[in-house]
Amino acid sequence: MENQQPETSFDFRDLGLSEATLSAIRAKGFETPSPIQRLAIPVLLQSNKDIIAQAQTGTGKTAAFGLPIMDQLEPNGKVQALMLAPTRELALQVSDEIISFKGERQLSIATIYGGASISEQLRRLKKGVDIVVGTPGRIIDHISRGSLNLDGIRWFILDEADEMLNMGFIDDIEEIFKQTPDNRRVMLFSATIPDRIAKLSKKYMRDVEFLKVEAKQLTTDLTDQIYFEVNQADRFDALTRIIDVEPEFYGLVFCRTKVTTDEVVSKLLERGYEADGLHGDLTQIAREKILWRFRNKLINILVATDVAARGIDIVDLTHVINYSLPQDFDAYVHRIGRTGRAGKEGTAITFISPNEYRQLMQMQRVIKTQIRKETLPKAADVVAVKQNRIKDELAEIIELNTYNEYLPLAQEIIGEYSDEVALAALIRLAFKNELDVKNYAEIRTFSVDKRGTARLFISLGKFDGMTPKDLVVFLKKHTKLTDSKIDDVKVMDAFSFATVPFEDAEDALRSLNALRGKGDKPLAEISKKDRKGGGSGGGGDFAPKRGGGRDFAPRRGDSSRYRKKY
Repeated sequence: MENQQPETSFDFRDLGLSEATLSAIRAKGFETPSPIQRLAIPVLLQSNKDIIAQAQTGTGKTAAFGLPIMDQLEPNGKVQALMLAPTRELALQVSDEIISFKGERQLSIATIYGGASISEQLRRLKKGVDIVVGTPGRIIDHISRGSLNLDGIRWFILDEADEMLNMGFIDDIEEIFKQTPDNRRVMLFSATIPDRIAKLSKKYMRDVEFLKVEAKQLTTDLTDQIYFEVNQADRFDALTRIIDVEPEFYGLVFCRTKVTTDEVVSKLLERGYEADGLHGDLTQIAREKILWRFRNKLINILVATDVAARGIDIVDLTHVINYSLPQDFDAYVHRIGRTGRAGKEGTAITFISPNEYRQLMQMQRVIKTQIRKETLPKAADVVAVKQNRIKDELAEIIELNTYNEYLPLAQEIIGEYSDEVALAALIRLAFKNELDVKNYAEIRTFSVDKRGTARLFISLGKFDGMTPKDLVVFLKKHTKLTDSKIDDVKVMDAFSFATVPFEDAEDALRSLNALRGKGDKPLAEISKKDRKGGGSGGGGDFAPKRGGGRDFAPRRGDSSRYRKKY
């Protein structure tokens, strides 16, 4: 049975969630469920079916499975829910989101992934946990050690299943399936449903309901899209710098929750900006009043949640700022579409923290757009803009001859002080600390460039006649990678490694693995530094382990077959 996303608008209360869960949702400031949440939550609450949910990354999938599990789970110190994610970053993201749904519940949640202290993980598991979020490799390690018992699992969730397939985790996932009881419910979330995942579902899932959210691919060519890497604590100062350096800022600032919306508006008003906010708690009269002020430019900054901003039709916005990444990618498209209207160019700015870089890259691929990185204005840039603005405004006052009533006071002041001292003192009086660089908060910068690379394991090596130069040529021929994107190439006897940008890794894996026939093991995978591997690959490179603990590399006698095929 297949369900498509519903057309009507819902509230979380309409989905059958308990008051305790609704309270946790209100505390987060969420207003309405996303399409995948509207589809999945009722099924997970009202039936015992397994589900396959096809939805793009960034559509609110974690809440789609996390909220109903929270509603039904009774803490007992035994693992009742296992949530698999392809990377440690995503595992941490899922874990943080699940923790935010706890509310007053006394649940214990452990995040299990490679590269972290295994002794600390052992301590947590021994103490007793209700939910485990982890990556397949480290989950297998704990199962092998006997430190993770899955006999009591009620829910088994595979998040981004297609990505786990691309990364070569399918054998690990099957092994984990074998360790779970027959009566567990399986929830498989994936952007695509390739044949291998379909086969996996037929083998291990029962009474399946298929849920699908259609991906929308819309952008606007008149919107300049950029992003800034900003730590969460520095976002407000980053926002004010962008507003300050723009000569005529007139824009929408989008936040994910009502709580953040109120906080941003309050801080803007404290600093003297003309701003107001829209969210779901406002009455229609209050909403209309705020929109009237914004349309008539009595305020130039409107902070809003996605739901509250529906129906706003203002054609001359200069900026849309994503103070928070949206809950789903469709929301991003609708946000930025509010600039670039009526033939006018607009700018869409997105703030991201280090752990959001991966989501941003996936969003670019899903909606088929380019969002370029820029550097935030420095404090000196802001001061220079303000100084020039003062000079421009002063020239306008002189040109309009609107200063006559102040001449007597000016003559009196000049009679006591020199012209330069008097003018400097008046500027200091009027602008206080605005023109002093020292009074601007330091915005800490970071770069995700190192985090934004992936180490590819390729099952071709010296036995296949490969040299580092040959491998680069091979990668360029069969993928969209260029010389500048291929780095740190190592060719071993039976396999090789190459480092590529994170945003290109998934496409490269798909292209390389498409060279293999159906049923063959992947040609390329992401190298797992946290998992033991054989071969001669020193320097921290490890070949992914395959079923039964054997190193995945072609046998010496297979070399001619690989050379002919590739």
